[in-house]
Amino acid sequence: MKIGKYSLKIINSGFIGLDGGAMFGIIPKPLWQKTNPPDEQNRVTLATRNLLLESESKKILIDTGMGTKWDDKSKDIYRIDPNLGLELELKHLGIQSGEITNVILTHLHFDHTGGSTKLENGKLIPAFSNAKYNVQQKNFEWAMNPSDRDRGSYIKDNFEPLAKEGVLNFTNDDQFFDDEIQFKVINGHTFGQQMIKISDGSTTLLYCCDLMPFLSQIRIPYIMAYDLQPLITVEEKKKYLKQAADEKWFLFFSHDPEIAMATVKHSEKGIVQDRILKSFDDL
Repeated sequence: MKIGKYSLKIINSGFIGLDGGAMFGIIPKPLWQKTNPPDEQNRVTLATRNLLLESESKKILIDTGMGTKWDDKSKDIYRIDPNLGLELELKHLGIQSGEITNVILTHLHFDHTGGSTKLENGKLIPAFSNAKYNVQQKNFEWAMNPSDRDRGSYIKDNFEPLAKEGVLNFTNDDQFFDDEIQFKVINGHTFGQQMIKISDGSTTLLYCCDLMPFLSQIRIPYIMAYDLQPLITVEEKKKYLKQAADEKWFLFFSHDPEIAMATVKHSEKGIVQDRILKSFDDL
């Protein structure tokens, strides 16, 4: 897929398992298990799907997945797939970590920024040695002092070293990264999450991050119990789903285990899914 000066590539950096009830909030299990079947411990499968944007001068990575800094207990809890990883997947594309020029982090939860740092000679360092990292200042400030409710989602080893090394750049509000990339800030899931809108005027893709992790969560009430402000999430979904339907955007899902992207349309039942794509090859 190409948008403006950027060629887009999907990178699947792994799969994890999280509690289905937590992923779907108030929605009864007999409903959500139709689209997201759980395992024997009630965990549904999440992809950690990242996006690589390449131009003549930049290689931009959106989010960094789970990373590899997990002990055996955590690997078991989150059912982390040991056979995949961001660096390995980049190598399959012929890209070395040092070639990445920019890393855009939607927010600092461990499943979106775990691969931002790595251990080398007992020290935590940026995983992409030549990259500038970008995150909303509001989210960084929250991540440094989270609430008791979401403290476990923010692991400082994943982002504090970036600030100490001086490679973390802060953005504020819906500013533009460049002519084709704009940040769209949402606050329902956590404070200062930034979706990434990539557009050249004719084609638009919205990297939804945790506004809608799965295709099935296009339905307005399908909201995670993890969300700090669920009623705000409702309004954010209504706003962006309407815009996506009106302007025929592609919605990119970072966690759906099978579906990478979809379009939506207006119907008698409200906004519903339209085209469903497992990869850019389906375009």
